[in-house]
Amino acid sequence: MNLLVRGGRLLDPASGRDGRYDLLIEGGRVAEVAPDLSHLLPEGSEPRGIEVLEASGLLVLPGLVDIHAHLRTPGQSHKETLETGTRAAAAGGFTQVVTLANTVPVLDDPLLVAALVARVEREAVVRVHVAAAVTKGQMGRELAPLGALAQAGACAVSDDGRPIADAGVMRRALEYAKGFGLVLLDHAEDPGLAGEGVVHEGPVAAALGLPGLPSLAESVAVARDVALAGLTGARLHVMHVSARASLEPIRRAKEEGFPVTAEVTPHHLALTVAEVARFRYDARTKVNPPLRDEEDREALVEALAEGLLDCIATDHAPHAADEKDAPYRDAPFGISGFETAFALVHTELVRPGRLPLPELVRRMTVEPARVLGLRGGRLAPGDPGDLALFDLEARWRVEPERFESRGRNTPLVGRELFGRCRATVVGGRVVWRDEA
Repeated sequence: MNLLVRGGRLLDPASGRDGRYDLLIEGGRVAEVAPDLSHLLPEGSEPRGIEVLEASGLLVLPGLVDIHAHLRTPGQSHKETLETGTRAAAAGGFTQVVTLANTVPVLDDPLLVAALVARVEREAVVRVHVAAAVTKGQMGRELAPLGALAQAGACAVSDDGRPIADAGVMRRALEYAKGFGLVLLDHAEDPGLAGEGVVHEGPVAAALGLPGLPSLAESVAVARDVALAGLTGARLHVMHVSARASLEPIRRAKEEGFPVTAEVTPHHLALTVAEVARFRYDARTKVNPPLRDEEDREALVEALAEGLLDCIATDHAPHAADEKDAPYRDAPFGISGFETAFALVHTELVRPGRLPLPELVRRMTVEPARVLGLRGGRLAPGDPGDLALFDLEARWRVEPERFESRGRNTPLVGRELFGRCRATVVGGRVVWRDEA
């Protein structure tokens, strides 16, 4: 069955389209984009072999691409499964996601990667790409077999969740990753400076009696790692940038022509450590890197708007309710982000005029796809038939109990947002629809 998406506002920054278009998908790929394809539906007769998706009053976007997520497979199905995680992604308008390696067991073995790639084909409702571990057990000491991991289907490598503290190991990791054509996704953090920190270092941490995690722990590691990328010529992607001080080494690296890219999360763009003060000891605000000061948040917004930060990634990190209900020091880091990502940034940045809507779309579609060399992120003939329909005027309240994800851990509970995904299409097939 082919699919005709009719009557919506198509916004596709990569193809330069923004206006009323119809879009035809045949064989899972975009076949035709035109202002009017009504001739495919002869008046008075039933369309043959064409499903019609009415998009009048809706925004039609290339499927969103998230290159930083945790689907908790294998081994942590109490937190998330491939089915629940990818349904949550689809509910947020995402058609491609990259799942990280901090699983049980860690994805440091080619057989584990190949098995997960096979499971994705059977269980996922959106496209899932697998990032394998950089080091064995993510212990930061001995490199995993990066070449064999790439052959098994890994699209990138990362020890996200744990930094690589040893600069020599990081240098070798970059050299080997380059040799096998892999991007290294970097959790930039100096463990000695981070210590046991759980909250951004400053007055809020002091008032709550919680150990602080200084922004310097991030910015020092960013400076080291982008310098190593320059030395080795390897592709480095800095994940979840949270601190103003981290932006300058990224800027210098790009000015020098180093192969460095960087991302920012919706929660670091929209929230600050003030949320920790408001929620107090409720660990729904506990995330690594932590929510920072307003001056950090403001700097991140400006860096995204100018393109210094290449893309937005969710760092979707679901946890079971009893894990997050633990004392703040003991609870795991992480926020569930798939289902609120687009709406949060649209509400906090686009509607107030801080970020143009086409730039938001660009930073969540074609740019993350470019970072990892993924197909998609645009809707031109021959491209994958992946798209999402959004109602920008829909106002809704975040109710975690209604999430598709098993992870209900979000500090956005009760917040009103604008912009709701109404349908998501992968390869020409509607994989999620907002029944409301």
